[in-house]
Amino acid sequence: MSGATSGIGKATAELLAQNNFRLILTGRRKDRLEALSNTLSNQTEVYTTSFDIRDKEAVFKAIKELPAEWKQIDVLINNAGNAHGLGPIHEGNVEDWDAMIDINVKGLLYLTKAITPSMIERESGHVVNIGSIAGKEVYPNGNVYCASKHAVDAINNGMRMDFNPYGIKVTAINPGLVETEFSLVRFKGDEQRADNVYKGFDALQAADIADTILYVVTRPAHVNISDMVVFPTAQAASTMVHKNN
Repeated sequence: MSGATSGIGKATAELLAQNNFRLILTGRRKDRLEALSNTLSNQTEVYTTSFDIRDKEAVFKAIKELPAEWKQIDVLINNAGNAHGLGPIHEGNVEDWDAMIDINVKGLLYLTKAITPSMIERESGHVVNIGSIAGKEVYPNGNVYCASKHAVDAINNGMRMDFNPYGIKVTAINPGLVETEFSLVRFKGDEQRADNVYKGFDALQAADIADTILYVVTRPAHVNISDMVVFPTAQAASTMVHKNN
């Protein structure tokens, strides 16, 4: 699983460990990976490898160098993703655009390319792509982030078709508002602005999406949940949230 060091990734790792999954966890922050591994190792076997998913060579090297006992990957969870900035396209930061496209789109493709050939050989496996409601709708000032998540949606659909002859399941999970570090990253560490996103209603928590992922990957062999949108009850669309304040 990519992006395992915080938010949805960390919550999913914790829940899968409780359910006896052996875990390969990846992320940029080696210290966080090691801390998570130390916590979960008393529940299951854990292997960690730290790299930047934007680095194509590092991705392929990490997967190629997996120990023999870790080479068979049955479930790939493409969770790594980010948002940077929220503003009109003519005021956009090009570096932010590069980061979102490189991580949300290219990183997902690199990891999928590195791992799925062995699934095809075995004619077995499951790829779970974490998208966003931003991949289903476009909202003001979301331009490039929404474009990157629309790409994930298209890739998910194409992947499902491409892998269909090999019996490989493909799933997209598209959350609405989840209270994680997401907004803090988007707003460059502005805690007040990030906190305001989740005030006045009960947002989804990372554990809610982890629970959804567990449900998806434990369906019978003949069942594939192909595409799922998950909102908090207070949310009806990207920009429609019923708040108490």
